[in-house]
Amino acid sequence: MKKFEVYKNIRKRAVIFGLPISLFALMMVSILASLLVIIFSFSFGIIIGVLVLNSALYIALTQITNNSQIFQMAKAFPKIISNKRNSGIDYEQD
Repeated sequence: MKKFEVYKNIRKRAVIFGLPISLFALMMVSILASLLVIIFSFSFGIIIGVLVLNSALYIALTQITNNSQIFQMAKAFPKIISNKRNSGIDYEQD
């Protein structure tokens, strides 16, 4: 019998054009900003520059997605999680 994953786990790995949802949103914001720049500028050089900038951003974001360990500095969770109140008194000897 087939086993299916829970729907929330599927949403965690959702990708659009090879990018996770958050990085895809960043790419769309960049594209919208560049469209505004293109609309209000009449220079051919700026249009080419914006296209190159968006292409470089897309390549950089896909590389970051593929090599996610580059930006992982620390572990996500602490070693010990406790609900005990910290009284500030240290019981260890110096």
